[in-house]
Amino acid sequence: MSYRVEIDRDVCISSGRCVADRPDLFRFDDEELAEPVPGATLPADAALLDLARTCPSGALRLFDGEVEIDAG
Repeated sequence: MSYRVEIDRDVCISSGRCVADRPDLFRFDDEELAEPVPGATLPADAALLDLARTCPSGALRLFDGEVEIDAG
């Protein structure tokens, strides 16, 4: 099973790192918070883990099924 990605809107600081690194996966919403691009094909789990690790606020959250993955 592939990871699922969510963005914690309460933690997102709109740094734009995810949007700049992967505009095919993330964009800004009307409130300038990051959100996943609907229908985007997610990369391999290792690439998602790298993205989550580069988020300065830790707003990118990864899940394997219902279990949250520690990107630490």
